[in-house]
Amino acid sequence: MIDQKKFTELSHTIYEELKSIREHLHRHPELSFEEFETSSFIKSKLNEWGIDFSDAWVKTGIVAKIKGEKGNSTKRIAIRGDIDALAIKEENNTSYKSLNEGCMHACGHDVHMTSALGAAYILNQLKGEINGEFLIVFQPGEELLPGGAKGMLEEGALGNPLPDGIIGLHVEPTMPVGNLGFKSGKYMASGDEVYIEIKGEGGHAAAPHKHADTVSVAAHLLVELQQVVSRLTPPSIPTVLTFGRVIAPGATNVIPSKVSIEGTFRTFDETWRKKAHQKIHDIAKGMAMAFDIEINVNIVGGYPVLKNDKSITKKLKQSALDLLDKENIDELDIRLSAEDFAVFSQQIPACFYRLGVRNEAKGITFPVHHPKFDADEEAVRYGALSLSYFAYQLIASN
Repeated sequence: MIDQKKFTELSHTIYEELKSIREHLHRHPELSFEEFETSSFIKSKLNEWGIDFSDAWVKTGIVAKIKGEKGNSTKRIAIRGDIDALAIKEENNTSYKSLNEGCMHACGHDVHMTSALGAAYILNQLKGEINGEFLIVFQPGEELLPGGAKGMLEEGALGNPLPDGIIGLHVEPTMPVGNLGFKSGKYMASGDEVYIEIKGEGGHAAAPHKHADTVSVAAHLLVELQQVVSRLTPPSIPTVLTFGRVIAPGATNVIPSKVSIEGTFRTFDETWRKKAHQKIHDIAKGMAMAFDIEINVNIVGGYPVLKNDKSITKKLKQSALDLLDKENIDELDIRLSAEDFAVFSQQIPACFYRLGVRNEAKGITFPVHHPKFDADEEAVRYGALSLSYFAYQLIASN
């Protein structure tokens, strides 16, 4: 077994370069499935370090391969880092502020990529003492359905058979830098997009009896659909149905001919997920009949439930004690946010854990998807260290 001190030493050795890599990636964010310059930069680093890779998976995805030179084990462990950014205008004033107007790494994918690159560097340095193979998966399009994970699996990017395990991390701005967080079993919800159109013959607001009052129907429908969660969902299944966008292009004296409603449905049970979809359709159908109006519902199926393999998660939590004090290891709760890594977790034994990035002394406290989100620079060292050491522990264990 390789002593954890070697991983720690290498994480310190590469740390200054990792900071530079992260700053470069943060300055040059790219939207989902458009990460061409990001992909080129990652490949340049892999070439510089002498690490083999295949590319052009779902256009911009990359899979680096590091083969251990000690023995002939066929065991394979994958590490995943997502590479896309969000359509958000950055409001930070750092030296590494986004140079791409209206685009920002507001979800920490710059940290994820850098951590994965750092893990690749460390494992490549130690490959002479390792028996087995590592895949470092740089995945495009995490922020946009259908997501890049599905495409990479369908294109065979992770090989056949699939790896014996896969791990990934995500920044966590509520946790201080230097902390890691774990949750065994079901961890993150499925996430579907709900699009509803209410159509009718609009007209003058002074004569609603002569027209289809699309706005009033939309209001009734929004309230009625909350029954899906408050009255129809089994109490043991966390579920949320939230509508964040309503478009009614009328006026003070105009009833519009169409109102659009857009929202998200999230839950932790695949069977209930399908039933709930039908309930949404049924409620809309009943409302359409009651008001003699046309209502069309389109539910776009998104990411499935993210499941952390209990055995792998237990192993990683134990391994974390080799790197950190017990008080720096957090037990996480379930969360109703969704994540494309879930697609991998449905087919490969997986663990998706959290990486602390908060530093109150530096004012680094904003949540993800916020224009002032940032991560403490030290997080990339902890990310590279934990990913590489955890992957090695899974390769080395029975």
